[in-house]
This record gives sequence, C-alpha cells and structure tokens, in this order.
Amino acid sequence: MNYPSLKSFVLRSKLCLVLLLGSVVQAQAEGLATDKVRWHGFISQGLIQAPETNFVNLDDSISAELTDIGVNMSWALSDRLRLAGQVVYLDGGRRYTKGTRLDYLFLDWTLHSDFDWRLDMFVGRFKNQHWLYSATRDVPFTRNAIVLPQSVYFDSFRDIAVGSDGLAFKVTRTTSLGEVELNWSWGATNLSKEQSQILLSQLAQGDAEQDYVHQASLFWRPDQSAWQLGISLLDSDFTYEKAEQDYYSDGAMTVQRVMFNGRYAAEYWELSSEWVQERLDIRDFYAPGFTRNSFSQGWYLQGRYNLLPRTWALLGIDLFDLDKDDRSGRQFSASTGGLVPAYFAYQDDLTLGLTYDFKDNLRLTMEHHWVKGTARLAYPVMPDLQYNTSEYWQMWAMQLMYWF
Repeated sequence: MNYPSLKSFVLRSKLCLVLLLGSVVQAQAEGLATDKVRWHGFISQGLIQAPETNFVNLDDSISAELTDIGVNMSWALSDRLRLAGQVVYLDGGRRYTKGTRLDYLFLDWTLHSDFDWRLDMFVGRFKNQHWLYSATRDVPFTRNAIVLPQSVYFDSFRDIAVGSDGLAFKVTRTTSLGEVELNWSWGATNLSKEQSQILLSQLAQGDAEQDYVHQASLFWRPDQSAWQLGISLLDSDFTYEKAEQDYYSDGAMTVQRVMFNGRYAAEYWELSSEWVQERLDIRDFYAPGFTRNSFSQGWYLQGRYNLLPRTWALLGIDLFDLDKDDRSGRQFSASTGGLVPAYFAYQDDLTLGLTYDFKDNLRLTMEHHWVKGTARLAYPVMPDLQYNTSEYWQMWAMQLMYWF
C-alpha cells in the first residue's frame, strides 16, 4: 500500500500550525477588537483515496491532498455598509486547482431594512448563494460530507461555481406564511490555464473564458417549520480561443441549469436533497461546424442522524446521468464507435459516513463511497480512458477540522 509522502505531511503540518498560531494571537487580541471588526478561521487536514480513477491522483495512493485553511473578516463600516473577505488555501488533489486564493471580497450595502423585509446589494467577488451548500462549500465544518454529491457539486467545475466577480442582490421578506428569500446575481469568473485544463484536459492549449453567469433563486422557510424549499436557475456562456497548436477549435458553450432543493433540520436528524437538470450546448469546439445539445439530470438525498452525544451518522445516495434520454449510456458509447465505455455516461454513489465532535470547534469526519460509473470524473469533455478504467470503484476519506 502506498502512503502520502513525509514531505507532503510536513508541509501541511506547517501550514496548519501557522494558522493555529494565528488563532491564538487572535484570541489574545480579542480585547483590542471591536464589535465592528470580526475575525474567524478554520483549519482542516485529511487523507483520501480513490483507486482506479483520476479523481485525486494518478497512482492510486493514499493522499494527504485534502487540505482546507481559511481566514475571514467582516468589518461593519456603518449601520448599512459592511466589508467582508476571506482568503483560503485549498488542496484537493486533481479535483481543482491547489493554492492560496481570494475566496471572496465584497461590499454589502443594506438598501432597506425594517421589521418585514430587507434588501441587500453585494458588489465585488461574492459567493454563490443559490444552492444549498454553494456559499459555504469552502468551509469544511458546514458540509454534511467531505466530498459533496457530484451530481450537483461537480468538483471539476468547482472554481467556477463557488462565486463570481460582479453584482448581486438579496431580498428577504417575512410574511404570515413564513420567510421568503430571493437572490439574483450577475458576474463572471476568470479562468486560469490550470483551471481550463481541469475542465478540458491537458490537450487544451488555448484560452477559455466565462463570458457571464446569470443566476436567480427563491427559498421559502414556512413559519414554525423545520423545512426549507427552493428553486434556482442558471445561465452561463463560455468561449474558447484555440492556440496555434491545439487539439480543440475555436468554439462556444452554453450551460443552463434548473434546480429544486429541500432541507429539513430537526433536533436529532436532518434531510437535504437537490435535483438538477442541466443543458449543455456546444458549438464548434471539437471541430468547425460541430454542434451538440444535451440535457443531463441528477439528484441526491442525504440524511444525518444523531446516534450518540457528539456523534452523527450520514447516509447518502447521489445519481447522475449525462443524457436524460440515454441513462444506460449505450447511445453515448455507440456514438464513439464503442471506444468509450457506456459507464462514462452515468455515475451513482452510495455514501456512509460518521462524524464525531471532540469539542464544539474540533471535529473528525470519516466517509466511504461505493460508486458505479465515471461521468463525474475529469475530464467533462474528454473521457480519461487511461486512468478511469473501472465501472465500479470506491473512495474513502477522513478529515480533522478545527475552527475559531
């Protein structure tokens, strides 16, 4: 059995210690803090393995590439103006780009606030507020699972989906039927060369760009109820400009989503679910004149139960079909002349997990996944036949989290 390198563990340990020291300094300086400025942070480190896939690495080894470190700040400039930001260091192996980044930095302007309703405007780099876990995806202790359901939270698309640079509004209204929340946003995300190749494979030598992403969502929380129900819509355009020597051609893609979600949070148990239908319209890209218009579908259901004091059990099912009219993948495989197996057209996941809270801010999470299919493994537009060699595969992960 292969184990993560000592050098890798030492590097992550140093990073964790630096932030831990920062939290101690922050605690000592609390007397200097005011109600207007608030600091928080988190550290998490884990191990993960997904043999016979390219999900984490290419050598099937146990990997320490499961690191989340972040520091965030909120500064109340006035009664109606707030500045908020967060810097994170993330390492998820091959799932998304590794390194330090500005996760968000925005100005929150409360345009109206009274007893019944509130209107906020956000300007800058803001988080995606439209899905159940999109706004807190980078904060490990806010998730039910270490690896979120890939039907909705596709890791290869993570850097694009977590937020945007642009403008957003949030309206909350309290009525006799409960609280209603409406979100609207318009923006875009800059794509680096590494991010482009996570989506398009190493064959992509040109420049990929998100022209815009337009989203809207509506959530309803009934009065005196543990339920939350919601719907969200997404529309986004991408363009690709090929390099002088490139496998792909100049092209464009349109991604559109409609999603329904629900969550029930009781004292000792919790349910959450999201259903998505996604339209992918590809023009040129593979070759001049090429067109493809397809509709994928997916959904998940997760349940958590408080087994013992400080101990939660997780059970989840996650289903995804690349084409809703070809759930078996036979047509997909036939379209490639049989070169790509049918299991690249679907991915179904059964997850079992266990969480234990040592303290109110120290948690250990463990989970195991049994998976059928590889439709949500990199690369979305170019199946990796070299490393994703099995229809049935497994993955496990464990992660220790601390926050302050």
